[in-house]
Amino acid sequence: MAEVINMPRLSDTMEEGTVAKWLKKVGDQIEEGDILAEIETDKATMEFESFHSGTLLHIGIAEGDGAPVDALLAIIGEQGEDISGLLNGGASAPEKEEETQPEPQKEAAATSSVPTPSSGGAIPEGVEIVTMPRLSDTMEEGTVASWLKKVGDTIEEGDILAEIETDKATMEFESFYSGTLLHIGIQEGEGAPVDALLAIIGPEGTDVQSVLSAGTATVESISTTAGQPAVAGKEAAPEVKETAVTATADGSRIFVSPLARKIAMEKGIDLARVKGTGDNGRIIKRDVEEFTPQPSTVEVPAVPTVEASAAPAAVSPMQLPVGEEHSEEVKNSTMRKVIAKRLAESKFSAPHYYLTIEVDMENAKASRVQINNLPDTKVSFNDMVMKACAMALKKHPQVNTTWNGDTTRYNHHIHMGVAVAVDEGLVVPVLKFADQMSLTQIGAAVKDLAGRARTKKIKPDEMEGSTFTVSNLGMFGILEFTSIINQPNSAILSVGAIVEKPVIRNGEIVPGSTMKVTLACDHRTVDGATGAQFLQTLRAFLENPVTMLA
Repeated sequence: MAEVINMPRLSDTMEEGTVAKWLKKVGDQIEEGDILAEIETDKATMEFESFHSGTLLHIGIAEGDGAPVDALLAIIGEQGEDISGLLNGGASAPEKEEETQPEPQKEAAATSSVPTPSSGGAIPEGVEIVTMPRLSDTMEEGTVASWLKKVGDTIEEGDILAEIETDKATMEFESFYSGTLLHIGIQEGEGAPVDALLAIIGPEGTDVQSVLSAGTATVESISTTAGQPAVAGKEAAPEVKETAVTATADGSRIFVSPLARKIAMEKGIDLARVKGTGDNGRIIKRDVEEFTPQPSTVEVPAVPTVEASAAPAAVSPMQLPVGEEHSEEVKNSTMRKVIAKRLAESKFSAPHYYLTIEVDMENAKASRVQINNLPDTKVSFNDMVMKACAMALKKHPQVNTTWNGDTTRYNHHIHMGVAVAVDEGLVVPVLKFADQMSLTQIGAAVKDLAGRARTKKIKPDEMEGSTFTVSNLGMFGILEFTSIINQPNSAILSVGAIVEKPVIRNGEIVPGSTMKVTLACDHRTVDGATGAQFLQTLRAFLENPVTMLA
């Protein structure tokens, strides 16, 4: 019999989803657990597995298209099965169900409110019990990564209550109610199954103990109703569980969640030795994380000797090292999350390529010594690189551009970004109109911006608007490296350490100092020849610093 697959609700606030990519096509054979599609929600893009086996007979939502939750996503059934009845009635089925649903139930479904017992230990009016939400299709339990509100705080509908870690991601959890946060049921760092008591919201001064007493029955009723069949024609999301089947050497089958299997593979754990505590003995994440291998002893057999008279020596069992793998999870800061997001977007959207040259730094070293001998003057090699880049950009405006899809923006101003490492990650202060600054001005500006960036006193607008970026790891002894473009820039220069080594000068091998620099370019705006010409100009300025003082 054909099975109708509806657009799943993959997050608590998801109203509609977009099919980012179909991984199967009509006519493909589908096995339970196969990934059907990647679905983009309002929070993330997630893989959606099939809970049925058969042939993919119909795709209801094309790639790139969006549709509300419970819209017809696909139909799986037997090859050649007639699905015309499902297609003709599929569009109107949700509407009919909605019409026949009593008004109170409609409201409850729309607001995700918790049902209140009608008699005996009733929850006071205006008090709402918030339970651990199911934030992904495979979520069995959640961990409160952090509470953003505390008991006694006033809550408005839409406020972020907490960050909850699922088996897929850490998500912000919004309140659907207004009132005072009366009680927190799960502390930071603690985990609990879906539908466990998370918090209580209600009028200030409410007797929390009486609510907790009455709330036990309410939460149990939620857990019970969560397992009931959904409205006809729709899948019951709470019953859906992601399970993979693994075969052991003796042919027996092991039921394990994909996340648990992944963790077991990373840790080298034999799933046959793990006892599952999930439904029907299914191995879940907790079982693998809590699994402790038993010490094993390997006996090395004695090797017979060639002398008949010599008795074989007894060999004691050899003890192999047995330990427990240990790691810790550290919550990512907001800065680290933003860095990860922006660099991933840059790396996977801009086609990077890299050009590397070696620069003779003998004249630069001599010039720096002379400049720094002047009173109240201090110039670094990085300042010289910044100045050289700014001057080279004036000669090669194609490198000072931004890709905008249908257009390319040519920036006639030069704002130089300089990558600065801070405790939480990386920030890029910006030197505005760097081409109009002298070497000493660049040095003072970089020192000021970098210092305030490390003490968190830099202003947001001082880290915006760069048109080109320089990243220097030479002071750490790094000889050569590549960087990810800091969008919306078209290029970034990676500066290595100055190395003393033999060089050929005027046909003779003499001591010298060289430095490697690598230019990462966005091929959409900067062609290879353009990038190479920019590096030639840059090298000319660095090898002849007097030209930068003119």
